[in-house]
Amino acid sequence: MRAALWLLALFGIAVAGALFAGNNQGTVTLFWPPYRVDVSLNLVVLLLVAAFVFLHAALRALSALFDLPRQALRWRTQQKERTLYASLLDALSHMLAGRFIRARKSAEAVLQQEGSLTASGQKPANAGQLRAIAHLLAAESAHALQDRAGREDHLKQALEHVQARDAQETREGALMRAARWSLDDREPESAMQWLKGLPQGAARRTLSLRTRLKASRQAGQAREALETARLLAKHHAFSPVAARSIVRGLAIDLLNGAYDVAQLQRAWSLLEPAERTIPEVAIHASQRLLFLRGDAHLARDWLLPVWEAQSELGDALRVKLVCALEEGLGALDAGWLARIEAAQKANPRDATLQYLAGMACMKRQLWGKAQQLLTQAALGLQDAGLHRNAWRALAELAEQRSDESAAAQAWKRAAGE
Repeated sequence: MRAALWLLALFGIAVAGALFAGNNQGTVTLFWPPYRVDVSLNLVVLLLVAAFVFLHAALRALSALFDLPRQALRWRTQQKERTLYASLLDALSHMLAGRFIRARKSAEAVLQQEGSLTASGQKPANAGQLRAIAHLLAAESAHALQDRAGREDHLKQALEHVQARDAQETREGALMRAARWSLDDREPESAMQWLKGLPQGAARRTLSLRTRLKASRQAGQAREALETARLLAKHHAFSPVAARSIVRGLAIDLLNGAYDVAQLQRAWSLLEPAERTIPEVAIHASQRLLFLRGDAHLARDWLLPVWEAQSELGDALRVKLVCALEEGLGALDAGWLARIEAAQKANPRDATLQYLAGMACMKRQLWGKAQQLLTQAALGLQDAGLHRNAWRALAELAEQRSDESAAAQAWKRAAGE
């Protein structure tokens, strides 16, 4: 469509020119005493157009001639900048390929070329950011080569060249890399200090949160690590299974950091409701509380959500739950005894529940029922520890009945003979 319009416009100009020139009878007379020159108006117009074109071409030629030195300088500058960026790409390529010595040399060549351009008054655009990136590449290579002094020197210079606002992201990247290097050196405190230099928005990015998580775990700061893991889980930085596993491990570490009952209760209160219902966490907290000679009733309260969802647990977790409840059977109340009996009657073939109910009856001195349940459980238990404990309890019951042969047989079974 555009080509058709241009064609119509050209035809219109040609028609207008033909009409003007064909019917134009005007003349232009030039008087130069004693001469007189008569020239047609069409010729005068053509001469004026030709003169304009010639003058314009001459001025363009003179401008191009006088601009040759500047063009030559610009060409040389472009060649130097191309060499500079080629060296930068070489440094990055060598570093990715694991050729750290060559990467460091290429990065240092970038710095030399940029310094040469700046000294000649041809400072490239974003020179500060360019130098910072080159220093970071050199520092990364030095870190891989275990040259800590060289790494620190390049890092310091990189941070000096990224003070401008337009290089803010480069500065944030330098701080994150410095934190990672500190983690590699097993210096989590130093890594945390580098991360504190990040602005609030950058500190909540997934990469910085991952680094903070590793640093806090290295430093043994379970509470800080748990809070960071929660943020990462909200950002979907892990799969649901991995997030649950990480949070579970950190919650257990937080509980392990408590060395008295008050500290353990405070650590338990720091956990979110969903974390308290994780079976491994609740079982470990209960066992830890009993180990610290805490309230057995409180320990069972912590286990109640897990007990109510025991049908969803695997065999290993059910064994751990039974072991945790067994530790506090000496102070078992009527409510929990009813729960255990109801669960055992609902699943009469479950050897684990038979064992727990039998041990509860034994603590309540219900010898006959305890012997019946433990005998059934001993024949079906798969866990070696519970199997041994069941036979040990049967041996003690036999000794109370003064049945020496049954006691000896039970002790042999408990010993694995």
